[in-house]
Parts: sequence; C-alpha cells; structure tokens
Amino acid sequence: MPSVVGLLEQREVAARRRVDGLREEADRIQAELAVAEREWREWAIARSRVGEVLAPVDEPGQGHAQAVGTAPAMGQAEETSSAPTAAKSKSQVPVWREGLAWSVLSVDYQRILQALADRLRLHQGPLTCQEMAVSFGMDVVPARVEALRSKAKRLVARGWLAEPAPGRFTLAQGVAGPGGAS
Repeated sequence: MPSVVGLLEQREVAARRRVDGLREEADRIQAELAVAEREWREWAIARSRVGEVLAPVDEPGQGHAQAVGTAPAMGQAEETSSAPTAAKSKSQVPVWREGLAWSVLSVDYQRILQALADRLRLHQGPLTCQEMAVSFGMDVVPARVEALRSKAKRLVARGWLAEPAPGRFTLAQGVAGPGGAS
C-alpha cells in the first residue's frame, strides 16, 4: 500500500505539470495576441496612409481638411456648402473657419472639443483617445477608443484640432470656446 506522503507527492507533481502547461499555453496566447494586435494596428495605419495618399492635393483657396475628408463617414450625408447652425446627430464636420461656432458640430464632437478646451484652460498637454474615453466615462476597449480616434482625426482633418504628436490631440490654433470667438 502506497504511503500518504507518496500519494500527496504524486498529486503535487500532477498539479505542477498542469500549472506549467497552462502557463505555457497562456504565454503562447499572449504572444499570439501581441502579434494580432500589432497586425491590427498596422492595417489601421495602412488604411489611414492609403486615405492620405488617395486624397486630392490641396488647391489654392481650399483647406487641407476638404482634401483629406473626401469620403463621408458611414451613415453621414455629403457635406454641403452652407454649414448647419444647430448640432445634429450624425452631422458632417464642416471645415473650421474664423468665427464658426461649436454648435455646428454634433454633441459627440462638441464633447471632444470641450475636453480639449478644458485641458488647455488648465494648462495641461494634449490628450490621447484612451484618456478621452476615461474622461467620458466610457469603457476603454478598442472599439470605443477607435471611434474616438476616428472623430478626433476627422476634427484634425477639418481644422478644429491639431495632432502635435501621433495620437495626441489638442485644439487647433485659433479654435476657441463653444461660441467660436478667438
């Protein structure tokens, strides 16, 4: 008859092997996840770069934003020459010009501008999309962060925001408070 200590040692060895096996599997999955995330980021960057390359070159009298934002976002209508005066859901982002009020933007875009205006007022630096998601009380998951990044990039392309460093956003030069005054 085997001893109790011998049986315990056998169980301990089996448990240790299981833990080691699970750790190896977890390490493999973590490595696979890192590769998949890197590939995802590269595809997002590639899509962005292709969009920049395919955008028409600025013409005199046209803002850079009009050239970059040629395709409307999914579910949004084409931009018209006269800017709307009230915020609408799914509204197009007009090109910023002196005196243009924030009220021409949808609430989501106004919220981004307000967060960055608050940062500027408090003499704090640019904001990342993850930091925006946290400040808005959103779950910091890739889908939410990418949605914010898309909106921020659209605001950059239309002249409302600046991106002094990749992924870091601040109000563009001349864009002031909600009333649009400088």
